Amino acid sequence: MKKGWFLLAAVLLLIGCGKKPADNAPRVGKVVVDTIADIPCYVYLPKGCKGNGVKYPVLYLQHGMWGNETDWTTQGRLLELTDSLLALGEIREMVVVMPDNCPSRPTYEEEKANATNGYWENHFAEFMAETESRYPVSTKPEERAIAGLSMGGYHTMKVATTLNGEFAYVGMFSPATFMNEAPTQPKVLWLGIGNEDFLYDMVMGYRRWLEQNHYEYVYYESAGGHTWDNWQDYFCRFAKLIFK
Repeated sequence: MKKGWFLLAAVLLLIGCGKKPADNAPRVGKVVVDTIADIPCYVYLPKGCKGNGVKYPVLYLQHGMWGNETDWTTQGRLLELTDSLLALGEIREMVVVMPDNCPSRPTYEEEKANATNGYWENHFAEFMAETESRYPVSTKPEERAIAGLSMGGYHTMKVATTLNGEFAYVGMFSPATFMNEAPTQPKVLWLGIGNEDFLYDMVMGYRRWLEQNHYEYVYYESAGGHTWDNWQDYFCRFAKLIFK
């Protein structure tokens, strides 16, 4: 009995959401650099991917304003988090595609205009099609997820709504919800925000809109603000719910 409790405690210490994975966690995946439909991307691939004939679920994971395709693997520690979750059996093997969804602009207003002009969501279908032709990912909506932080959370909402029904799992981490939209009820609609985040009131307004329109969603409120510690935590929580 004591041994069982010790193992459980070790697991919780290793990957409890919001905590850093062990530095010696086994490597089970890799990240490759690519350009898909002229968009710079980092792509996380499970061990043995592109050689075993398996079609994997796919998560499209987006960065925030003034970020780029490297953010989730550097500041977000995507490789370490995903490897640790896989090693513990918490998630399914998946491909994670991290595009440069909103190239940097010199001012906030220019960046906002670039993010909200509709270009990305209106061209996402062709980006997704090229990804599916290049990597062994499933084309089934029930094996597709999309998520993003901050401005990437806005893109997530817009892409999922524009391509209504194409994503069974939608995750919005501290999202900038400049307008209130959502796809037809996905299997999981996940929303997270810190109680000190400058977008907190905006997200509360979005929650009210979801409830007025009878959406079912998972809401998680953490301490703190608009930080990578929170987004790493949200990624872990969302990843555990998808492709079940």
